[in-house]
Amino acid sequence: MTKSLTLPEVIPVFPLPGALLLPRSNMPLQLFEPRYLAMLEDALKTPARLIGMIQPLSIPGREDTTLTSIGCAGRVTQFTETDDGRYMITLTGISRYRIVNEVEGFTPYRRAEISWDGFEQDTGPEEHDPAFDRARFLELLERYFSSKGLNTDWETLQEADDELLINSLSMLLEFEPEDKQALLEAPSLSTRRETLITLIEFALHGGNAEDLIQ
Repeated sequence: MTKSLTLPEVIPVFPLPGALLLPRSNMPLQLFEPRYLAMLEDALKTPARLIGMIQPLSIPGREDTTLTSIGCAGRVTQFTETDDGRYMITLTGISRYRIVNEVEGFTPYRRAEISWDGFEQDTGPEEHDPAFDRARFLELLERYFSSKGLNTDWETLQEADDELLINSLSMLLEFEPEDKQALLEAPSLSTRRETLITLIEFALHGGNAEDLIQ
């Protein structure tokens, strides 16, 4: 699908603190604000059906919020309307992008002119991580989950492909927005895995960087 999809130069952008979408991954979203319902309606009228997830840099909810320079665009692949007028949608990550400038207009939501340059690997085949020590990583993850009182299906994690495992955990685990941005901007799956391990170790040591095991 991605190979035959024409990526537009202008897309709607959805500032959402702490939300991370990655290529070839799925993100469930609940839309209820009128401006974002309008955004969804307009996106569904386009061939690409893209919405650009992006991190705000200042106070959430303000129209003049500064945006980070890099986000990830997702294609609306599922949507369901609830009885009270909300929409439950799924975005499937297509590619990261870089904001060139915001587009002025009459839409209630924000739009941006964007560049896809530099993110060509996002629309290519699934990434692999040859240096990934899965057993050691899962041991670290088990300690993290135990410290947070979390449960998971360890058999599924053991069998998941490298990209699915690393990207899913990057999206789902609770980190600060700037940490989520670092995971997004990682140039390769290996770099993202290294960043993820650092964040997990940081959390296990109570956020004390001096105690991190090098």
